[in-house]
Amino acid sequence: MTGQTTAIPGPAPHRATASADRLGGGVRVVTGEPGCGRTWLLERAARAFAGPVVRVRADPACSAVPGSGLRTLLRALGDATGRAPAGASGQALLDTLSAGRRPLLVCVDDAHLWDPLSRTALGDAARHLCRTPTAARLLLTVPGHRPPAREFAGLPVARVDPLTPPEAAALLDEVTGGGLDGGVRDDIVDAAGGVPALLLALVRRLSPAQVRGDRPVPRPLAGAEVLTDVAGGCLDGLAPGHRDLLLTVAAAARDDEDTAVDRGLVLRAVEQLGQDGAVPLPDLLTAADDGVRFHSELLRRTVYATAPEERRRAAHLALAGELTDGDPRALLHRAWAGAAGARELEAVAGDLPSRRLRCAAYARAAELSDDAVERAERYSAAAGQALLGGRSHQALRLLDAARTGAAPAVVRGRAALLRGTTALHDGPVDEAQASLLHATSLLAAHSPADAGAAALAACDAAWAAGDPAGCLAALERCGRIEGHDTQDGPRADYRLGLRALLEARFEEAAVRLRRVARHLDGSDAIESPDGPDALDGPGGSGGSGDPEDMLRAAAAALMLGDLAGARRSGARALAAARTLDTVAAVPRAREYLAYAELRAGRHALARTHAEEGLRAAHRAGQRNTAAHQHAVLALAASIEGETELVAAHVAAALGTARRHGLAQAATLAEWAAARADLGRGRPQEAADRLGPLVRPGARRGHFALWMLAVPCYVEAAVSAGRPEGARSVVEDFAAWAGFGADPQAPAQLLRCRALLAPPDRADALFRQALDLHDTAGGDFERARTELLHGKWLRRRRRLREARDRLGAALVGFERCGARAWAEQTRGELRANGAEGSGPRTAGSPDLSGLTPQQLRIARRVAEGATNREVALTLSVSTRTVDYHLRKVFATLGVRSRLELARLVERAEKTGAHP
Repeated sequence: MTGQTTAIPGPAPHRATASADRLGGGVRVVTGEPGCGRTWLLERAARAFAGPVVRVRADPACSAVPGSGLRTLLRALGDATGRAPAGASGQALLDTLSAGRRPLLVCVDDAHLWDPLSRTALGDAARHLCRTPTAARLLLTVPGHRPPAREFAGLPVARVDPLTPPEAAALLDEVTGGGLDGGVRDDIVDAAGGVPALLLALVRRLSPAQVRGDRPVPRPLAGAEVLTDVAGGCLDGLAPGHRDLLLTVAAAARDDEDTAVDRGLVLRAVEQLGQDGAVPLPDLLTAADDGVRFHSELLRRTVYATAPEERRRAAHLALAGELTDGDPRALLHRAWAGAAGARELEAVAGDLPSRRLRCAAYARAAELSDDAVERAERYSAAAGQALLGGRSHQALRLLDAARTGAAPAVVRGRAALLRGTTALHDGPVDEAQASLLHATSLLAAHSPADAGAAALAACDAAWAAGDPAGCLAALERCGRIEGHDTQDGPRADYRLGLRALLEARFEEAAVRLRRVARHLDGSDAIESPDGPDALDGPGGSGGSGDPEDMLRAAAAALMLGDLAGARRSGARALAAARTLDTVAAVPRAREYLAYAELRAGRHALARTHAEEGLRAAHRAGQRNTAAHQHAVLALAASIEGETELVAAHVAAALGTARRHGLAQAATLAEWAAARADLGRGRPQEAADRLGPLVRPGARRGHFALWMLAVPCYVEAAVSAGRPEGARSVVEDFAAWAGFGADPQAPAQLLRCRALLAPPDRADALFRQALDLHDTAGGDFERARTELLHGKWLRRRRRLREARDRLGAALVGFERCGARAWAEQTRGELRANGAEGSGPRTAGSPDLSGLTPQQLRIARRVAEGATNREVALTLSVSTRTVDYHLRKVFATLGVRSRLELARLVERAEKTGAHP
């Protein structure tokens, strides 16, 4: 099928009800791998459809009878429409589907099982409906684990995707009534790989005690029996020789299923198993270039799990024998076959090409270890690779296996470091902090670098929890670790700069943090100077090529308000994480990039980074990071006026933040909700929400973030007629603005003072704020100041000035996509016009309201010059041209350069110009 493909989510309780309209209407071929819910989707679509529904499911027993499926469908159509089809042919089917004027939904489940004659008639009818729409809608389902039947080629496709981890968890909560233990739920989500049918099959196997978490669940959770049940008959009818070929591909992709395996290697290994290497590939496999892989990961797992143990071993030995000498994968395959020892496997584990294979090698070496301490060390090493590779849940299971009282302090310390790092991104942060501080104590005497990494991570946990005292305590412990860092290295600068910031020694903080950003932003290296193994520690012990160091640089830049530096460091961290297969760093790099763009006023770009980061966080099992991404998305949506989207992201962020103690994410989410209220003209609600966040007390927001919400609170409180509560926080905000961490803060401070000032001072403060906005940039904040100034002017009946300010605000809001704020501004403009000062239209050629400089700029823009070209001609900055051009647009009431050119042309012709 080469038609347009639409991704359709599988079954999950919080998703919108599926319908034919949501699938796109007309004709859709619904596909997806086994167990993902093709039939479920048809059932939901049928229940939601407002009209007659015809449902037919193919009968495999009749697939050899020509026309059997067609006759079954025609009979069902006749029963539903009351019109008997004229014969049993493709034309009769087309006539029946085209004849009715009432909406009709036809669902054909497992259409690939129909006989060829019926498939041809159905495909022809579907293509005709695509070309000539009728009242009938047609949904077909075919499996996604095989190539589609040629009869359905070119039809529009709707693919049912596996569930994301949050969706899978929600489905389990729904079917168990919320009674499933959290750890057991995470185990099942991890084992099911997003396949809804497998999720349900796994939970049904559990006893009530296992559901509650009182007894251990069976291991492996997804064994051969349950995989076979979910796969159904998808593996039936394989040709001779295909089973060994499929098993060899499954073995080659074991623990690295995301990578296609070498086709030549597989075929040579199959010959070693006594099969014909020239046999055509079965249609369960897909080949691209020199690689081969399964269409369905579920079927790959099923093939491997259901094969006899001796055949699995034989496949691994055959693969090992065909790999080149010195290839570490050969030793790994021999280990899976039971033909390699723990020590030799451990020796090559670090040379394997992916984190997943390294994790598998260390884990297999641990399984083969007789010594308890060596086993714990190897399981911990496997957990480290799993964590860096973005598999948090697997890391925790491996750490559970590593537990032993006989291990020395350094082994237990590294395990505590890994466990705390995992919880930092996917668990309660107070638990993360405790585990990381424990690791610091265990490692300080034996591994200063790891101890320092643990202490800094404990500071990160305290920061996320909104605990400044905890941050300072962790930094103090980090500074006491002998040999961890020097007083002039970048990591010492980060530690000392952060400490100075927390202690309000802003000048020292700025010097130290600026050095961090400059040092780590000045190297183009990706590889650590100590080699790739130096990057494997979760706290980041590598050099300037370590993504963790680059993330620290991005954090330092954000603290300083150096948004360009934060973007550079975030982008470098993202590139390094991808290059080094450090999947765990990807969502956090996206998080810093999203914050930087959000602070810079580029909300659409912030949203893009946050959406990508959210997907990466779900894949990596980082629920805490996902909560931060939801908060950023809520903030972006609050600018754009998408009320329902704001509410959804706020709920998602707060759901995790409250469970895991994430004060930072919670503050951002609450701020987003309040800003959405303010944009919709609901200042009372915004003030009620923001008041506790910004005023002193137990409910104050995160210590590093509440200042960001102060301008919104002051605006909301003044608009709601409650200015007294806002006065006390403005002076605190003034200290924050003086630090320089937020480019917008100085202008926002003057805006706040203007809102609270007496009439004889407010106008000048508004104008000073607008002058500072010219320096800081950012359409949204400037437009907010212009809107508030315009409101102030209108209420004092300075209508001409109010019109100019409000028009400029409208242009700014429209430019940055702030729809709710733009609508609020239009309301002010209408009110202004009703009082005697209506806006000029684009047809009015009067340019007399422009200043001489604005007139010069308007004429050159009308001639087709860019802002840069105008700036060069007039010997001014591009920013000055942009500022004056906004004024021109507002004064003349035009929205585009084309409108401006037409107005100037008419004015020149009629002489209606200064």
